[in-house]
Amino acid sequence: MTHASRCLLQTLALSWLAACVLVGCGAATDDASNSSRVYVIKFPHVTAPSTPKGQAANRFKELAEARFPGRVEVEVYPSSQLMNDDDSLEALAFGEIQMIAVSLSKFDRLTPKFQIFDLPFLFTDLAAVERFQGSPTGKLLLTELVDRGFLGLGFWHNGMKHFGGPHPMRQPEDAEGLKFRIMESDVLQAQILAIGGNPQKMPYGEVYHALQTGAIDAQENTWPNIYSTKFYEVQPYFTITNHGYVGYLVAVNPRFWESLPDDLRAGLEEIVAEVTVWTNSRAAAINADNLERIKASGRTEIVSLTSEELTAWRDAVQPVWELFADDIGREIIAAARSDDKR
Repeated sequence: MTHASRCLLQTLALSWLAACVLVGCGAATDDASNSSRVYVIKFPHVTAPSTPKGQAANRFKELAEARFPGRVEVEVYPSSQLMNDDDSLEALAFGEIQMIAVSLSKFDRLTPKFQIFDLPFLFTDLAAVERFQGSPTGKLLLTELVDRGFLGLGFWHNGMKHFGGPHPMRQPEDAEGLKFRIMESDVLQAQILAIGGNPQKMPYGEVYHALQTGAIDAQENTWPNIYSTKFYEVQPYFTITNHGYVGYLVAVNPRFWESLPDDLRAGLEEIVAEVTVWTNSRAAAINADNLERIKASGRTEIVSLTSEELTAWRDAVQPVWELFADDIGREIIAAARSDDKR
């Protein structure tokens, strides 16, 4: 575990303990006093409203306020308007906000088990990801971080990742020496090093400008993220690889959640489940549509790989699996592979 990871763990642990002292873990509710109370759920995220996560967050707001009028208000803050992902992790643990949908990569600093979602070429498509997330092993991850201040309610898909760069990348050697923006993830760092690139950890909101100015050369992302943030305007080539997955843990502050009246908590959990099915069933179509829009822009070139070229990429990053297998848990990797129908 890196020094930064240990610092984050310590900060979140102290935040959790301090909040427990102030409000009491698992605060008791009083039906009389809570019957007329309006519960405000602050829900910040970093992507645009048009992305799968942006649409899902707005859908949750609409359904929650429609079914519980006068009892629930959901304040959605898209596009990093309120805070970035790193700040929202600490804010949720401390109870300053009530709900997040943060990239799964961000949680590898809190538990190595979440690194399963960053292993390159582990999942062939979103259907394979969903089978694992719906399995007993996948569902256990939802409650893995309760003692850190995160109660998972579901997983939301964004899509499968592809590489963007300054020139066509058909072979891993084409990535040699390029500065790649990555999320805060040790697995993603190892992945870029395995193909000879120079990984640069950078917040999502800074990527467009960094590409525009040449601070970075390349990045990996999904078609909705590439389209909504217009990366295709400043990235001349994209290579279709489906090499990784971007998804989100929908999590709430456990103390806040337990403070809700039983009927309200149960109703909101049903809504999250509905929204999860709704957004995940649409994710593949949104990705396909956004890819076509990117092609239609004429601003970038889309590179398709042969099966032999794709195999070369898989072979190049395969050592990353073994590097993290013991930390993640070989049984978790085995469960993920068993749910892949390739």
